[in-house]
Amino acid sequence: MHRKSIKGSKSNKLIGKSIVLGITGSIAAVESVKLARELMRHGAEVYAVMTSDAKKILHPYALEFATGNPVVDEITGKIEHVSYAGDHDRKCDLILIAPSTANTISKIAYGIDDTPVTTVVSTGFGKIPIIIVPAMHSSMYKNPIILENIDKLKNHGVLFLTPKFEENKAKLPDIDEIVQAVIRKLHVKDFSGKKVLVTAGPTIEKIDDVRFITNNSSGLMGIKLAEEFDMRGAEVTLVLGHTKLESYVKTISVESFDEMHDAVMSNTDADIAVFTAATSDFHVDQPCSGKISSDSSKTINLIPNKKIVQEYSSNSKAFVVGFKAEYGVPEDELLRRAYDRLSSSNMNLIVANEVGKEKRGFQSETNEVFIIDKTKKVYHLPLENKEKISEKILDIIKKYIN
Repeated sequence: MHRKSIKGSKSNKLIGKSIVLGITGSIAAVESVKLARELMRHGAEVYAVMTSDAKKILHPYALEFATGNPVVDEITGKIEHVSYAGDHDRKCDLILIAPSTANTISKIAYGIDDTPVTTVVSTGFGKIPIIIVPAMHSSMYKNPIILENIDKLKNHGVLFLTPKFEENKAKLPDIDEIVQAVIRKLHVKDFSGKKVLVTAGPTIEKIDDVRFITNNSSGLMGIKLAEEFDMRGAEVTLVLGHTKLESYVKTISVESFDEMHDAVMSNTDADIAVFTAATSDFHVDQPCSGKISSDSSKTINLIPNKKIVQEYSSNSKAFVVGFKAEYGVPEDELLRRAYDRLSSSNMNLIVANEVGKEKRGFQSETNEVFIIDKTKKVYHLPLENKEKISEKILDIIKKYIN
């Protein structure tokens, strides 16, 4: 029976997907339990397959406990490799080898299948997506023969993740990076062919060359939306304001309102545009050069900024989704203000949230939002992590662009 979720579930992106996790004799095998659990937190069913050298580093019982499935650690008459990756009734949607040694890479490149890991790969090669995550000493990874074998396998459609190079070692990338690569490979591509623009994060307005005005937005909601679009096949451009957060999608980094405006208006050819950025509502009239002395008082004149989403929606054929953040207002007032903004604009949908509530909005990993369309239809997305919220927002957008 497929395990749909575990404690600490993060998303449903891998629900219904089965992954064979191949573990080889690298010391990085100690990370395999955590990797298996992270895959399961996105809904995957995980089946572990180990080489004999991997068992010297990590006991199979640990992976059996983590996955809830028996671990294949030898080639037997049960021919598990056929049931996992064969042509008929296979259990496997993807083969992930993490970590992979140089030895295993070379065996796969030459069709040698003398371990449980290479046997599963040999059975599924060319029919099932394969991701290999190398982990070894840097000198081994940079061996020209190993690099040739990696290139050979890439030419056959195998995806390799680039290691982290530290302490003369080619180490596993972060667990989240591996999981995201799996999701991108398996996720439904229902936004394929769509160009998408997403704005995220705050902008800053200079008071002088040292001080500035900004807000508390982290940009996380917009980043999760951009990455969700990317996973679902869209060509994404993320315009990201002044934040410490980063994303793997194509990103234009900006700081000021003017920079955000120019970046957005240079992408009016998008099919879908989602404005989550908390752009500054005001800019400082005549910022000072240098550093203002703190010895005396200073009066600052704030000038209202125009609404970028309004200008964009009037100059683009994109399906436009705006965001409306309010603080300390009741739900009915939140919805009224959001609908008033929507009805007075060319936006197609607006997403409203009350950032004054605990665990919602700025600087939070979670959010609760209301999505409103032109007919006053309201979709309520209860409090969840922002990754799950982003999934559901895209599901709703999909209803309107089909």
